[in-house]
Amino acid sequence: MTNNKDALPRSTDVLVLGYGPVGAALCALLGRYGVTTLVVNKVAEVLLAPRAIALDNEALRVLQMAGLGEDAFDRIAIPEVKMHCRYLGEFGRANTAGTLDGHPKLVTFYQPDLERALRRQVGAYPNVTFRHGYELVDLSQSDTGVTAHLKDREGHRHEVCASYLVGADGASSTVRGLIGQAFQGETYPEDWLIVDAKAREGKAIDHVEFLCDSARPTPHMPAPGGRERWEFMLQPGETHEEMERPEKVAELLAPWIAPEDLVVERKAVYRFHARCCGAFQQGRVFLAGDAAHITPPFVGQGLVAGLRDVANLGWKLAWVVKDRAAPALLDSYDKERRPHAKKMIGLAKLMGSLVMPRSRFKAITVHGAMRLGRLVPLLRRQLEELEIKPPNRFRQGFLIKGRGRKGVTRGATLAQGLVRHDGQIRPSDDVLGDHLTLIGFGVDPREALDDATQARWEAHGGAFLQIGLRGQQPVNDTPLRRGPLGLPGQRPLPGHPGGLPPGPRHPPRRPGPRRGAHRRGVLIGTHSCLKRSRLLKTLMMKDSQY
Repeated sequence: MTNNKDALPRSTDVLVLGYGPVGAALCALLGRYGVTTLVVNKVAEVLLAPRAIALDNEALRVLQMAGLGEDAFDRIAIPEVKMHCRYLGEFGRANTAGTLDGHPKLVTFYQPDLERALRRQVGAYPNVTFRHGYELVDLSQSDTGVTAHLKDREGHRHEVCASYLVGADGASSTVRGLIGQAFQGETYPEDWLIVDAKAREGKAIDHVEFLCDSARPTPHMPAPGGRERWEFMLQPGETHEEMERPEKVAELLAPWIAPEDLVVERKAVYRFHARCCGAFQQGRVFLAGDAAHITPPFVGQGLVAGLRDVANLGWKLAWVVKDRAAPALLDSYDKERRPHAKKMIGLAKLMGSLVMPRSRFKAITVHGAMRLGRLVPLLRRQLEELEIKPPNRFRQGFLIKGRGRKGVTRGATLAQGLVRHDGQIRPSDDVLGDHLTLIGFGVDPREALDDATQARWEAHGGAFLQIGLRGQQPVNDTPLRRGPLGLPGQRPLPGHPGGLPPGPRHPPRRPGPRRGAHRRGVLIGTHSCLKRSRLLKTLMMKDSQY
């Protein structure tokens, strides 16, 4: 990545506005895909105030895809989430122990550490340029690109021409305003005091707890570096200034920390929002992260949703910019991401109603019903095993009509497992790499294709991979990976590096892969050999995913 001493580039393939965690993750992906990218931010430094604090296995998998290893930033695996009622005791619990797709189900982290790790990763790519001290004042679009009008600290105007522009500039997004996208949703009437304390090594709790008191709800959780966070809802009549006074903070934290041991790293009053744009795209301009949607913090999905956005958008931008897919591929971003983002906002609002009951009667009634519901296995699994969480599954978008088969869900994520590769056991996402891959589970994927189709597939960057049972031996030159991945039907499935399976609807023009992959290892279709062959031809008319 080039530094800020050079002049502002006049043109780029992708212009990213905002260099927080979402913008940095997108730049890491575009850097990895070889896309010429310019990222612009008002300030140079990472904000030291911790904000987001939780990531799930899906977010960690996206960060893996962006190039961050397990030791890139500190995290704490959370074994469980408990919900307590002032009148009934513990009424709910979520089991977050263990892993999914090779990553912990839930971790807490320190946001500045994550942002630094992402920026270090971006810094390894010469095709990504970062410039600070600029802000967007206007933009215009044409059939061939976007012209961004920027202003520097001295008030001088600059123009940058880009093929595409992504607004990752946060909840007060300038990009969103310039394309006329208003936030739809609501703002919670209550304010919350967020307190982050330090020097809590060996004293902080090891799980997340919600103290669901109608008088003062309080989420509470640990974080790396000996940190611990509390969130206190303000009561009617309490002011920001009053709540942020050191003596008030000490009073609130007295049940956990003696005043003489209290070391406050940060305290601030926030108001939570539940909002989503009517569209994440207008022409060649896209919105990602808080610029597109804001999720209340009750399920820890705010930053996670933004990482899902860039994972979906990054590979599509790369394939279109590199002329491997038609621009129509980008229209699937909004169709695939917005419905799921809205569902996660809905789940967060539901959780919020449990965390902050409006009265003693509601607390006893709702929390009592949930406590009784734990006696019913189906209801118990919904919360305790996180089955209530909406799956990141596409119903519309870059998909081909069809039906799934046992072990494979159309439009959902292709599981990541461990496979043997070059004498080592590695995560399957890493083995699949950054290109589209036609995967055969228990069969050679080349068998369904004629020579001409195979040649076209490979000419457009496609690869072949056979996932076999442990002990299975290769019978030809098709790469064979043996491991504990299940065999969901012994037919070839087109996949893309990353992990999600969809499949296209409107074939992009000219050769290139097909729609519907999503992350490293995504499925692109689960159809008959004839339909799969047609799918590959569509793909080779342009495509990829994740």
